[in-house]
Amino acid sequence: MQQDLQTTPRATPPEEPPGVWQRIQSWDSRLSVTKGLTIVTLLTGFFGGYFQYLNSYEEKVSEQARADMTTATKTFIEISNAFAEVQMQQEIMLSDFAGALNDRLDAGAKQMDTKAANDLFPDYVKARTALRQNSAVFARETEIYIDWPSDLTRDPAAPRALNQDPLTETLLNEYDFDCDAPANLPSFEGAIYDGEKHGPADEKLCAPEAGEKKTYVDMCARAAGSGAINSSRDIVNINWWSAKHHVLTLHYCFEGLHARLRTARIWASKNDVSEDAKQDFLKREHHLRTALNHQAMRLNAFMTLTMSQLERIRVRYRPSGFFCHIPLVRDAIGVFSSQCMPIRTAVAERG
Repeated sequence: MQQDLQTTPRATPPEEPPGVWQRIQSWDSRLSVTKGLTIVTLLTGFFGGYFQYLNSYEEKVSEQARADMTTATKTFIEISNAFAEVQMQQEIMLSDFAGALNDRLDAGAKQMDTKAANDLFPDYVKARTALRQNSAVFARETEIYIDWPSDLTRDPAAPRALNQDPLTETLLNEYDFDCDAPANLPSFEGAIYDGEKHGPADEKLCAPEAGEKKTYVDMCARAAGSGAINSSRDIVNINWWSAKHHVLTLHYCFEGLHARLRTARIWASKNDVSEDAKQDFLKREHHLRTALNHQAMRLNAFMTLTMSQLERIRVRYRPSGFFCHIPLVRDAIGVFSSQCMPIRTAVAERG
């Protein structure tokens, strides 16, 4: 019995299954890859290449963010200053002319107002000429450098019609846009423009109630003289969430005021003004001041919108979260959202 116990072999415990790393090493020892590459080398190269691409992409995003913010800010300041200068000069010219015609002021005050307007006039002519020369460029700059970069859903590579936005100052003139109508003043409250036409042209669409708040204006063409709606022409929409549309209406209404201030400009340029023209100006003074106030409201709305768009550009390029740095997860998120990849590359297509 004692002998049987001595010769019986001891049972060995079962071996634990190999771990992931042990399996990789086992495969690495059994398999060979062309030119001496091993599985470990391939995995190391894959992850190394991925994170190198990730770092390069993040650098490109940072560079694009800086460029977009710098250009958008420069555009905002340049356009705001250009309109603020000429509108201030119009206000001063109007006030000085009204002061010079005020019989309740003494001769010294009238002479002071006259000299101030005479000194201002050459600067006004220069500023207005520069604005008129650059107005079309300003509109395109706001579209390219403010509207497009701040649109979080816009894909630059997506096909689109080249004449997608037909609004121009020429159309504003042809459609006889009323700068002083309460319904035509900028608004960021109420119904939001959806990019679609809103039914056939009719008086209800083209002359909405003043209390109806919308972020857009449905503008209809009207026949010259009668003012009747020309149903043969399409509705043109002014979208107050577009910085470009603000610039177009700002300049169009500025030029309208320039024409209405003709008598004041004649006087400021040291030319004679008839008594009838002076009396007519005094009758229209209140309406002219209201129009200037509307221009101030338009400029303020443009600046308010543009500052909001600058914030949207910051949001577009803000740092991505942790999951955006995990291999394959980042690419999976990119299928449904631009959160991880705000800059996309694609083959260009003609719209």
